[in-house]
Amino acid sequence: MAAKVKEIQTVEEFNALIFSGKKVVASFYADKCGSCKTIGPKFEKLAAVKEYAKIQFVKVNIDKLPDIAKKFVVTATPTFHAFKNGLKVDTLIGAVPAKLDALVEKLSKL
Repeated sequence: MAAKVKEIQTVEEFNALIFSGKKVVASFYADKCGSCKTIGPKFEKLAAVKEYAKIQFVKVNIDKLPDIAKKFVVTATPTFHAFKNGLKVDTLIGAVPAKLDALVEKLSKL
């Protein structure tokens, strides 16, 4: 069964996940962002990779949850943040598939 990308619904849900001790990759997006739609399927595929099973992949709609976007200084979409043990360990701004691969690979080895 393929892993599923979770859509974050509340600030509390996001904070609980980040501070749960899990490795997390968060995709910050906006509904009207064309680049977000372009890289979305790549993000979904990475979530399904067996070697990344211990990483939680989540999406955060910055229009619906602006407080999270503000807290993590998301000024452009898409933006990807990698977290481990509540700490942000890497960031990617933009829809660059190879760099997204590298971000996830780096997080998997931490």
